[in-house]
Amino acid sequence: MTKPDPAAFRRRLAAGEFLSGSFVKTPSGHATEILGDLGFDFVVIDEEHAPFDRRAIDEALVAARAAGIAGLVRVASGTASNFLSVLDSGATGVLVPHVTSVERAREAAAACRYRNGSRGFSNSPRAGRYGGLSLAQHIEQADAATTVIAQIEDPEALAVVEEIARVDGIDALFVGRGDLAVAMGEASPEAAPVRKAAETVARAARAVGKPVLFFVGSLADATAMRGIGGSGFVYASDQGLMRQAAAKALADLKTLAPEAIRL
Repeated sequence: MTKPDPAAFRRRLAAGEFLSGSFVKTPSGHATEILGDLGFDFVVIDEEHAPFDRRAIDEALVAARAAGIAGLVRVASGTASNFLSVLDSGATGVLVPHVTSVERAREAAAACRYRNGSRGFSNSPRAGRYGGLSLAQHIEQADAATTVIAQIEDPEALAVVEEIARVDGIDALFVGRGDLAVAMGEASPEAAPVRKAAETVARAARAVGKPVLFFVGSLADATAMRGIGGSGFVYASDQGLMRQAAAKALADLKTLAPEAIRL
């Protein structure tokens, strides 16, 4: 199977290609390797909601490179040092939680870029091939490939979402329907007010020619979000997929043993 170059992820995203990914919650490289081997386009290593430290992120990103899959990191703090840490380790890009303002979007975009940005320079880590890239080469390649996705998951962000999408260096929007549902007092990410918010984000992205991504938990959910303009889908997580498969396996096995076997 011929796989697209992970370094082309940003270009493919901008072109509106259909992209499939999953969250990785388990701090090891195994799930990333499996997802890459299957042909997923990207993983999102979840530093925000899973027990990833810098070493575990580093290991997962090594696995992403080995498996030929784009490795994004949903950062925990979103500070300049947080962005720098994961990008130096070789992340394809970052998913930035709780982007509620244009100022926050600009800060994130600047922290991830060399030119017209404020990313601290070093070509000695993995991102610079341990010094294998010259200063100019590293800047050129990093700025071309680094992907910055703003997560819209707060009601206050909806009022300025088109302005956030217009920020130079923000490559895409990601709709955090779980947090929106909680903030809106809804019991499900599929509730009508949350769906309306998702449509607002999708329209804002479309208005400025940028893609929008969604977290989905089923084919029906993905189909619905595809219908409002989604081109990138984070399907469940490594742990969620394992739980689904394990539940089915257990149910299948139980059909074999309605009663004790006499030996």
